[in-house]
Amino acid sequence: MRQMKLKVECYSGHKADERPVRFRLEGKQYVVQAVLDQWYDPESVFYKVRADDGNLYILRQQTSTLDGTWDLVSFRKGSGER
Repeated sequence: MRQMKLKVECYSGHKADERPVRFRLEGKQYVVQAVLDQWYDPESVFYKVRADDGNLYILRQQTSTLDGTWDLVSFRKGSGER
């Protein structure tokens, strides 16, 4: 599976890049309506989010790289609820 690169804007509170608030994928901007889950592995932070299009996305920030590269790991069409 090809991982898609994306540009992510984050809220910065007590720490930098605390959580994603919007992201741009293939030229389209999405607003994060809710962070539904967050988890870690030794090299990354994962966020399961619902975007303003009603769909679910799993975004990964690679914390093992200096630039903190973001990838789209998973996409699931929403159930139509917003």
